[in-house]
Amino acid sequence: MGISTGEQYINRINQLKTDILLDGNRITGKISDHPAFKGVIKSQAKLYDLQHQPELKELMTFVSGTSGNRIGTSFLEPKTKEDLEKRRRMVQTWAKSNAGMMGRSPDYMNTILMVLNASAELFAAEDEKCVENIKNYYEYIKEKDLSLTHVFVSPQKDRSKKEGSEDIAARMVKKTKDGIIINGSRILATQSGMTDEILVYPVPSNINDEAFNYAFAIPCDTPGLTFICRESFAYKDAHYDHPLGSRFDEMDAIVLFDNVLVPWDRVFLHGSSIVKSLLYSRSHMFEHTAHQVVSKNVIKTEFIMGTVQLIIDSINISEYQHIREKFSEVAIALEAMKGFLYEAERNAKLNQWGTMTPDPNPLLAAVNYYPRIYPRFIEIIQLISASGLVAIPTEKDFGTDRKDVLNHHLQSANQDGFERVKLFRLAWDVSMSAFGSRQKLYERFFFGDPVRLADQLYGNYDRKGSVEMVKDFLGGT
Repeated sequence: MGISTGEQYINRINQLKTDILLDGNRITGKISDHPAFKGVIKSQAKLYDLQHQPELKELMTFVSGTSGNRIGTSFLEPKTKEDLEKRRRMVQTWAKSNAGMMGRSPDYMNTILMVLNASAELFAAEDEKCVENIKNYYEYIKEKDLSLTHVFVSPQKDRSKKEGSEDIAARMVKKTKDGIIINGSRILATQSGMTDEILVYPVPSNINDEAFNYAFAIPCDTPGLTFICRESFAYKDAHYDHPLGSRFDEMDAIVLFDNVLVPWDRVFLHGSSIVKSLLYSRSHMFEHTAHQVVSKNVIKTEFIMGTVQLIIDSINISEYQHIREKFSEVAIALEAMKGFLYEAERNAKLNQWGTMTPDPNPLLAAVNYYPRIYPRFIEIIQLISASGLVAIPTEKDFGTDRKDVLNHHLQSANQDGFERVKLFRLAWDVSMSAFGSRQKLYERFFFGDPVRLADQLYGNYDRKGSVEMVKDFLGGT
């Protein structure tokens, strides 16, 4: 089959009978018609359609070595630095279509699946069947171009207690002849209800409890599986009023597993503490997912910078030094992120699985840096926009008999009122709306607690060359 079209993706999602609870109601009918999902599903469909554009064919796809089908580049296991560059350019092509605001577009999970397939031999410590299952699943997903969500975090209750101390976190409660039984909950599944399947793997922790050492993938409409969604931030189908939220609000949900049966051919891990301990360190999952995320965040930062400059032009404030300083902060961040990314590619090496793997050092720096700088972007937009972020009537207001009055009183240095408000509603959606606030929180914790990330950098950063340089200096005459 190979690459999907947007229409094929939408039809698949509509045909699923996923159990989705939103605002106290179960969603019925076509999910692509539901107000909370309509915009983002349409945006995701456009990603699939980009793979079919003739001028993008070589960038967005590759030929499967098993079927001969055209496969999405996000499934490509890089063997050369050129492959890494191709993956990055593909990720950024998708990101440009959503301003970098869709953090869980299919390329993220496809990257994780590619890593699991490449390092499948790790799972031989569980059993050879698990190795076979992972490889089969990778082939199944890539050849059908299916979409995935995932969960790997337990709900917050009492962080001072161990994960298994309360019967809340999803656990493996039984092994049967048909498969494993999972009961409990996990958070947060982004793109809930709008993907074909869900991939579940162990929570990174030091807890050695077989009940939590599992990994599997199942269709989202598996019996006993329920997605309980947060409130939708796609408040209305109006791109003028909510230019980002109406298009790109990737739903987040709590996932409940009510004694869900996972068939054995979908089980990748079922108790091995060895596999769990090696999964993140030996698979090189971090390097490849961080490469995808930083690639996306370069585009997101470019979009933020463009928004900032358009605001500056709109109200003609470029002559002020403090405004130029604020713009420079965004420009510096953009160049830093590009530098991290290109350096990671430049120093990439083949790992033990034969996968061309980006240098983790600049990526560790990038994922520590971006959660700190992104909130500053939001502050900068607020500071330079000021009251412009609240003087934002809706599109319908411009359709009344007061249209000319609004166009006159809300004009800018280079725009009439309608166009000026359109820009400032975008700035509001980036920096102040529920959608924008969720984006800020998301970037703060994309790879987890910032303090833990800094600790991870300290523990893993390669500083041997610097230490030896100082030792040589001190030992010299």
